[in-house]
Amino acid sequence: MAKKIQFGSRIGLIAATVGSAVGLGNIWRFPAEAQANGGAAFLLLYVACVFLLGIPVMVAEFALGRGTRSDAAGAFRILSQRSRWWITGALAILASYLILSFYMVVAGWTLEYFWQSLTGALYDIPEGASSDTASATFQHKMGEYITDSWRPLIATFAMIGINLFILMRGVRKGIEKMSNFMMPLLFLLLVAFACVAMTFPNASEGLAFFLKPDFSKITPTVAVNALGQAFFSLSLGMGILITYAGYFPKDTRLVKTAVTVSALDLLVAVLMGFIIFPAVMSFGLAGESLQGATLVFVTLPEVFAQLPASSLWSALFFLLLMVAALTSTISLGEVSVAFVQEHFKTTRRKACLWVLLPLFFLSSLCSLSQGPLSHISILGMNIFDFLDNMATNIMLPVAAILTCVFLGWATPRDFLKKQLENGGTIAAKSFPLILFIIRFAAPVLIALILMAKILG
Repeated sequence: MAKKIQFGSRIGLIAATVGSAVGLGNIWRFPAEAQANGGAAFLLLYVACVFLLGIPVMVAEFALGRGTRSDAAGAFRILSQRSRWWITGALAILASYLILSFYMVVAGWTLEYFWQSLTGALYDIPEGASSDTASATFQHKMGEYITDSWRPLIATFAMIGINLFILMRGVRKGIEKMSNFMMPLLFLLLVAFACVAMTFPNASEGLAFFLKPDFSKITPTVAVNALGQAFFSLSLGMGILITYAGYFPKDTRLVKTAVTVSALDLLVAVLMGFIIFPAVMSFGLAGESLQGATLVFVTLPEVFAQLPASSLWSALFFLLLMVAALTSTISLGEVSVAFVQEHFKTTRRKACLWVLLPLFFLSSLCSLSQGPLSHISILGMNIFDFLDNMATNIMLPVAAILTCVFLGWATPRDFLKKQLENGGTIAAKSFPLILFIIRFAAPVLIALILMAKILG
């Protein structure tokens, strides 16, 4: 059954779709990847991957969603009624749900750190913690918090509740209204932090590392990592873009929308680079490894501790991070909500409850696996890391490859072209190039990413 609900305006459509792409992958994964892969060399390849490969695959997912007006699994079923291609959509839905289960935990961490920043508690040295260096202090605080039994659970449950409230309000009153407020706030905070970072004493050195490429550092490994980051940061293979495109009005220009969303998503990543690298170069942190949670919960609090009004800047940053986490979890949750509502013919309220209530259990397991349940091991990993590895490194690339193969080879020959023509727009001229990328370039290159992840 086709969806009748649509986004209410083009601004709302763009805000919601950008919000679905912009998230923790841009805020903490991109700086870490850039640092580990040569800075500007990685940035150059990343930009190329976004525009040459990311946008065509995004257009493909948009076409599936708008052309069928169904959920991520239903889109495949409608276009291939007597085949099992719907399993591709089901795989994307499962992957997005597993990601949602541990993203809720990280979202809870951002809420806790936002509160600690507001109260000033983050910058109080806890009794028994090493005070030799700021790094040791914040490392101690992070370890003490995430391994606690109850505090992370309370914050995680709060974020699940916020997601439930927004998703229950629906596409326009919930997702679109939230995005119209959250995305401008996120960009405003990013620009403010970037401006402050430009005043740091060694900002020029950080910008040189980030913007002046050393072409000798461009290697096959760096290229594979850049492509992986591009696909992850654009939320490809997660079912999100198919689901959201199901809410696009019929006259939405898919190529123009994909270019706009990708450019804004890229802008967020670049602004984070403008913030992180001047900061680490200016405060003696250049030798530290900017890895995931350590970057945002240890390294950046070190930076804020050396600024006037530390708690204020820290609160603003964790507000930014919380916004990014919330837009991510909302879009991930909507994938499953749309599927349940469509296939079980139930109300949106019931679909939201069916999807989010189990997270109180699944996300609890992910949270507790950092502490009380850390002894439980799956293939040598705790529950949190296992779900992260399985969903992001295995399931998402497989879903992305199958989506490209399906749209490139298994759908009616004129389906994609009609979606691009959109009543005669100029985007139809890009059809041959987009079709070539979807049929050949994207599947091969994503397969290389998958092999690289499997082989370590």
